[in-house]
Amino acid sequence: MTPKWLEWAQKLQSLAQSGLNYTKNEFEIERYNLIREIASEIISLQTGEDKSEINKFFASEAGHSTPKVDVRGVVFKENKILLVKEKVDGKWTLPGGWADVGSTPSENVEREVFEESGYLVKTKKVLAVYDRNKQGHTPFIYHLYKIFFLCELTGGEAKASNETLDVRFFGEDELPELSTGRITSKQIKRFFEHLRDPNLSTDFD
Repeated sequence: MTPKWLEWAQKLQSLAQSGLNYTKNEFEIERYNLIREIASEIISLQTGEDKSEINKFFASEAGHSTPKVDVRGVVFKENKILLVKEKVDGKWTLPGGWADVGSTPSENVEREVFEESGYLVKTKKVLAVYDRNKQGHTPFIYHLYKIFFLCELTGGEAKASNETLDVRFFGEDELPELSTGRITSKQIKRFFEHLRDPNLSTDFD
């Protein structure tokens, strides 16, 4: 579960961002900026990161605060699952990333799979919509939802990218070291259950 200090900081940041979006009162603006600074200080004390840099990071967000959206493609071949090795940490994950404005969720995940793995896919089903805070991932500054799509392999070939070092298919009992900020072994095992039983309904938090 997400540590309480991060949960509090996320909520304070969300309140500050939404408040600044709607208020025109100079005194309320001052208060919301103070709330955002408190959120930054909480994270700074827990992580050792510079408070002013965290506050700048938060200040770059505008508009009503909502969870961010991460999309991931679940691709099987001969009962093995497609994983890519991240350049950032040298660990493995399902291909995917932030959903871009202007594209549908399925368009986003199909593009991400191709860009990170070299494979062409077609989305078939939403396997899961998870709240990242409730899934055992490593802590992250933002609150986000993760959408996992079952994708059919239609073409292409394994090809690393500017974000990935390697592309492979793995069996359920031969998973490599995972990038747990992006995917967990429990989630992957659940997707293998979906592979064995296509009639399972979509999982959600």
